[in-house]
Amino acid sequence: MADALAQIPEVEIDPEGTFKYILVRVKVKDGDSHKDIVRGTKSAEYHNHIFEKVAPSMEALGMECKCLGGGKMEHNSQGKKLRVFGESTAFGKADHSVTAEKLKSVFSNYDITWSDDKK
Repeated sequence: MADALAQIPEVEIDPEGTFKYILVRVKVKDGDSHKDIVRGTKSAEYHNHIFEKVAPSMEALGMECKCLGGGKMEHNSQGKKLRVFGESTAFGKADHSVTAEKLKSVFSNYDITWSDDKK
């Protein structure tokens, strides 16, 4: 099962724009192994819409998930910039510093910033 966990991408976000994101802890059912993943998309009107897509796909892999919080992201692929900010009304504020570190592992040539600002 730990192999299945390793196959799950740490980050899946839209290639451009400002959108909601969530930080999710994915855990092997009946196990101790887990990893935190970032998911964000413009198609989600609310943070729970993202979670409603992520949870069933992870459960199909034998995982369980818990949303650790959310926020917003501003992705400027031309300028190679990502800004993480805001919070989720439903899930509370994600730890943006954790999110930023996850983003750096995928977007290593980007300028990635985060703040607790609402906008």
